[in-house]
Amino acid sequence: MSRQLSERIFVAGHKGMVGSAIVRRLQALGYTDIVTCDRAQLNLLDQRAVEDFFRTANIQQVYVAAAKVGGIHANNTYPAEFIYENLMMQANIVQAAHRNDVQKMLFLGSSCIYPVGVQQPMSEGALLTGVLEPTNEPYAIAKIAGIKLCESYNRQYGRDYRSVMPTNLYGPHDNFHPENSHVIPALLRRFHDAVTQGVEEVVIWGSGTPMREFLHVDDMASASVHVMELAEEQYREHTQPMLSHINVGTGEDCSIRELAETIARVTGFKGRLVFDSSKPDGSPRKLMDVSRLSLLGWRASVSLEDGLHDAYRWFSENVLHARSR
Repeated sequence: MSRQLSERIFVAGHKGMVGSAIVRRLQALGYTDIVTCDRAQLNLLDQRAVEDFFRTANIQQVYVAAAKVGGIHANNTYPAEFIYENLMMQANIVQAAHRNDVQKMLFLGSSCIYPVGVQQPMSEGALLTGVLEPTNEPYAIAKIAGIKLCESYNRQYGRDYRSVMPTNLYGPHDNFHPENSHVIPALLRRFHDAVTQGVEEVVIWGSGTPMREFLHVDDMASASVHVMELAEEQYREHTQPMLSHINVGTGEDCSIRELAETIARVTGFKGRLVFDSSKPDGSPRKLMDVSRLSLLGWRASVSLEDGLHDAYRWFSENVLHARSR
């Protein structure tokens, strides 16, 4: 492992769920020079602004956690924004970092990069072997481009730009918007509202049969820093120049029905669960093959139920508290 606690590290997207978790993890490990900028300070869609930032900030490492994200509804409704904004942010960051001699970077992608119907669990080698899930294809294309950006700068310029592909994430600082959120925050909010309003049933999109893997964001942050700190020789020993990304997950999945039943327990909901099969399910199963990361010395540590309790606590203390003020 290589840990230089005084290096100047830029975490792009530090206010988001993943970025804020990475900042917490770096601070817990003793890193002392963490740089963050909110949207008002640095618009990552503005190429000149990003170039100016890197030219003056003396950054030595970058975590690219900035992204436009959302659930099935958001991806279906705003495909142009999802592909454009993600492509622009990551291209601006990678190019400006390279031009200003930043040698180390970690790009965060998504499990949606893998084709629909691919063999489960999904290995890194499944990339670009088939058609993507239509509901989030624009977002997936952008994330694939991010991987290839990093690999291309490594191949041409000798940079050390790495990529990690997380499974479905949840936890503190998640987006709990009633329409544009992912499945866990959406269900936590829906079940909570049902409990407080005395509603006897909760309707869940889809059939409840799709299998999904979920990773607490603190585990994601731990894995991200672990991969970034690996010696370059060790990282390259377990990757290939044009297949360099690493899956991050628990290696275990559950059905959406099982997830809903667990969230019902966490929130104290005692009523009925109703599954609306007229709504899209997405891929029937999405489970990551995490053997590459295991060989590199990292495994998830937060159980799903413990993680859901933590996410619900954060939602109660922050989203609900802010709404009640």
